[in-house]
Amino acid sequence: IAKYEYSIDCLYHLSIFLLGSVASQSMNRFSCVSLSAQKLNIRNLVSYKKQDGPVEAIIFMTTRGVKICVKPNQKWVQTAIKKINERTTKGK
Repeated sequence: IAKYEYSIDCLYHLSIFLLGSVASQSMNRFSCVSLSAQKLNIRNLVSYKKQDGPVEAIIFMTTRGVKICVKPNQKWVQTAIKKINERTTKGK
């Protein structure tokens, strides 16, 4: 039951992703259409990508492979990006 409740909670707080039509776009292309307002645990974030449109956003990838869209101008988002960059440059 706890796993089910966790999934429902995550779905509630996660951003909605819009998949392009199968005929015109690859299924791997995600676009943020809404943004999560919840602060995420930086330790669970492994990578990020900047999106300029249709909504300006940062797309974080979690350790579980979940993509979450957030507002790029939040202080914690900038801190998370810095930490991810530090982790990835140390590994090279």
